[in-house]
Amino acid sequence: MNLNGQETLPVSQAQAWEALNDAALLQASITGCESLTLIGEHEFEALMTVAIGPVKAKFKGKLKLSDLQPPSSYHLAFEGSGGAAGHGKGTAQVRLEPVSPTETTLHYEVQASVGGKIAQIGSRLVDMAAQKMAGDFFSAFNTALQARYAVAAVLAESAADEAPKKSRFQRLLDWYLGWLGRVFTGKV
Repeated sequence: MNLNGQETLPVSQAQAWEALNDAALLQASITGCESLTLIGEHEFEALMTVAIGPVKAKFKGKLKLSDLQPPSSYHLAFEGSGGAAGHGKGTAQVRLEPVSPTETTLHYEVQASVGGKIAQIGSRLVDMAAQKMAGDFFSAFNTALQARYAVAAVLAESAADEAPKKSRFQRLLDWYLGWLGRVFTGKV
């Protein structure tokens, strides 16, 4: 099975990279993911419940990142087993392309294979389930990105907008000096 696509992320390339390496944010974005634990440098163990057609099982697997080119790209290898329900393994290439200071395009290419009962369901149903899982992930991931980084952007923007408030005396003095300047220049 091959799954290729791209998604627009509402954050900078550096923020997207940071989020893609945040296990808690990823776990919250993956439907059915019960845990995503860092077990080594760039290596994770995952436990998740997956339903494809009539087959629903708890899968335990490993993910390993390699060929890291921060903040632009990495390669991901994954494998998992759901007992009698089957197993899966594959690779993914992830690339981040900056569009603007506040927008990044994530490109992905996934090659995967499945075995066991899942493979007996049929490739079309497996492909549709994979596309739905990807869509659900990106929807949740975008929401998490907006929640995390929009608050920071709003705070930074409001801090920049808020000039120190002038006291009543300072405003009166500014007005008086402006008026006095106009009187002496003849522009009253």
